[in-house]
Amino acid sequence: MFEELAEKARIALYDKYSLGDLVVPWRRPQERAHGDAATTVALQLAKNLKKKPQEVAQVLCDALKQCASVEKAEVAGAGYVNVWLTPEALIRELQTTETACAQWPTRKGEGPVIIDYSQPNIAKPLGVHHILSTVVGQCLCNVHRHLGYEVIGWNYIGDWGTQFGKLAVAWEKWGKGKPVSEHSLDELLELYVRFHAEAEKDKTLDEAARAAFLKLEQGDKNLRSFWEGVVQVTKASLSAIYERLHVRFDLDIGESFYEDKMQPILEEGKKKSVFVKGEEGSLIVMFKEEEKLPPFLVQKGDGATLYATRDLAQIRYRIDTYHPQAILYVVDVAQQLYFQQLFKTVSRLDWKLPLLEHVVFGRMRFKEKAMSTRKGTVLKLEHVLDEAVTRAREAIAEHRDSIQTDDENALAEMMGTGALVYGILSQNRKMDLIFDWEKVLALEGNSAPYLQYTHARACSVLRKAGSKDAPSLRNVDVFTDYVFTEHERSLIGMLLQFADALEEARAQRMPHTLANYLYGLCQEFNSFYNVEPILKAEGATKALRLFLTSLTARVLKTGAFLLTLRVPERM
Repeated sequence: MFEELAEKARIALYDKYSLGDLVVPWRRPQERAHGDAATTVALQLAKNLKKKPQEVAQVLCDALKQCASVEKAEVAGAGYVNVWLTPEALIRELQTTETACAQWPTRKGEGPVIIDYSQPNIAKPLGVHHILSTVVGQCLCNVHRHLGYEVIGWNYIGDWGTQFGKLAVAWEKWGKGKPVSEHSLDELLELYVRFHAEAEKDKTLDEAARAAFLKLEQGDKNLRSFWEGVVQVTKASLSAIYERLHVRFDLDIGESFYEDKMQPILEEGKKKSVFVKGEEGSLIVMFKEEEKLPPFLVQKGDGATLYATRDLAQIRYRIDTYHPQAILYVVDVAQQLYFQQLFKTVSRLDWKLPLLEHVVFGRMRFKEKAMSTRKGTVLKLEHVLDEAVTRAREAIAEHRDSIQTDDENALAEMMGTGALVYGILSQNRKMDLIFDWEKVLALEGNSAPYLQYTHARACSVLRKAGSKDAPSLRNVDVFTDYVFTEHERSLIGMLLQFADALEEARAQRMPHTLANYLYGLCQEFNSFYNVEPILKAEGATKALRLFLTSLTARVLKTGAFLLTLRVPERM
């Protein structure tokens, strides 16, 4: 559609003003009252042409009215051009929405997009705060992959560092002589918490932990065996949570992998005078005064490495091995300064870099509970998921007259986990999140249950229509003299925005734009459903309405899947 309008507008501007190869941009207006397509090109050209924007816009309108696909074109406001398409053209355009529901062909030769997300620490259960990075990152993986990008979803696990020294000391002192492989993740957490409690009274424990980690780095066999056991116990425990959230990683290479890859980076940094001597023999990066960044520590005075050292080696490894076009780090706002320092450091090393982007998200407040594993008060994600499912089961019982299901447990799991995830993804990731159970489990409003119920409603209509195959409108000629009702045209307009919503969610790294689009589609469909007869309609009208119902169901299912949700066919 836009290609035809752009070409007609280009020719008109060339004929009138002798403008050369001009690309006229078109967009779909958010407001239905502004038509099916709009352009601001007249406003952009008027000054150079020494014409009034409305005059240039009128030239475009006069030309566009000659298009067979254009029903109406008008000049609006200061020089906008709004266009309404014929029913045949709009229905033909819906094929772009059908296409957007299928995974796009892989883009060749551009290099993968690496998305670094979740990032749990070994020996600790996932806290509820981990769900933010996990579901935002998975959604971005899903959307990029759906749009044809090669994606590497990477769980960069915290399986190295001084916390292992602390845990090793705690296990040696209070592990009751039990092999680490026989400890549960909760027991390992208890040991970690006990270490911090005891260290407040015995200051020698911290020094012992640092010494233990240094021995681990130097290859101590007993500590290596202990470390491997802890990693295995943790991964086995986390996999069940990821499964419930429909989270899949392509790689889960953690910090320890870079153990033998850090020294060359340190040597390179010293040789290039990027890393300089700091206090007590440490290595630091000093930034220019105008950069307003504090010194960046890359090696401790005792020679021990840090998270930053491993991150530098990780970037180098990812560039050399995968040649990515971008690396996206889905990490909370507290690490904003760290990533500024990290990205500035690698630019100073003069590497050929892909796009490096910190995808920031805010903090989550959840019933005012503290989330510090040091104090043992972490609100476990597993428990929150269980509570979500329990509340969903109560909501099903409360609405028994309107909710129908053959498998109440499966529906409760779908609703509960969906409500938790959608409650996060439907909000601007850059803002702090206040979680509200009543809101996220509501059957009305911007919630997962509302989306799931709307999908089930559309599926119910299609079942009653008696056809297992989705309706098709390949023959658009039957709509030559068709006149849309207000609700038909409004629903079509909303369906036509799906591809744009996907691209905006990807380009801006904003899942909530996709969630909000799906909410708007649910509202439009339910308005259409409540006013327009579907099964009782006849001829072309029935065919169109069944097609719109089918396409709505496909878009809702596709969009929900990309948000990591699942939708039922009965509810």
